[in-house]
Amino acid sequence: MADMAASPIGAIPVTAKARRSVAERHEARAGIMLSLPAIVLVFLFIILPVAAVIFLGFTNFELGYSGFEFVGFENYVEAFGDRTFQKSLGNTIVYAAIVTPVSIFMALGLAMLIEAEGIGRSFFRTAYFLPVASLLVAMATVWQYLFHPTIGPINTMLAMIGVSGPNWLGSAGMVLYSLSIIGVWQSVGFNLVLFLAGLTAIPRELYAAAEIDGAKSSWDRFRLVTWPMLGPTTLFVTTISIINSVKVFETVKTLTEGGPNKASEVLLYTIYQEGFVYLRVGYASALTVVFLAILVVLMFFQYRVQDKQVHYS
Repeated sequence: MADMAASPIGAIPVTAKARRSVAERHEARAGIMLSLPAIVLVFLFIILPVAAVIFLGFTNFELGYSGFEFVGFENYVEAFGDRTFQKSLGNTIVYAAIVTPVSIFMALGLAMLIEAEGIGRSFFRTAYFLPVASLLVAMATVWQYLFHPTIGPINTMLAMIGVSGPNWLGSAGMVLYSLSIIGVWQSVGFNLVLFLAGLTAIPRELYAAAEIDGAKSSWDRFRLVTWPMLGPTTLFVTTISIINSVKVFETVKTLTEGGPNKASEVLLYTIYQEGFVYLRVGYASALTVVFLAILVVLMFFQYRVQDKQVHYS
């Protein structure tokens, strides 16, 4: 009793604050310990390799040579003056400009059809997702057969209606469009799953309210309810589709190897050629930095647009 009487009135809140501070320190220490493995993995497998690539991009390092020299921005100057790099960058942009919008609109249309269909919904989801789960290198043989200029089913069906089919993978004017068809085939399933998730999350009450307000047709319900509610999903799908299109490599390496006459050479294939065929690691690292910069710009654009949507909503 005497100790309590002698204690100042403010001692109780100070003690409680000190205890809270100790608990917060223990909680922070536990959080750091729990996240430490993830931090180490991110540092070893993301930050460190990116730093190494940026560093090597300023050197003339080549595999097989013991030393290297710092060359500053010479690799970047050479890259933007290199006709092969310009061609591959242009092909990548054209490929992404074809695959991204086509795969998005096809996936959205199919998702709405599947969502409206009560029977066989799981079957169609699985069927359309199979291209995503399949190995594209293994499927390349199938596509090579489909696009064969003489015995391929596509040209055979075109010949039945009197149309002479092109050399899909051997013509400089057609090869990039042929690869784009494969890219759309591979991307639609993944985008479809994302759109189905977005459609499932839309409250059914909104459609009933829109119908009461005069939205009688399917187009009105799509325009007033479905499309606005799918805004965040559409933005995410668009960003992922662009990034995946920019990262195209397997089909080019397996089916065309950049030919004919570099008509199908894309950015990642150029990086592969410079780094693993010509062994110019320094120059390939500079091209990789350019590629990473493009991805960073795309992600920054996504975050900016998403923040504006959240702000206005």
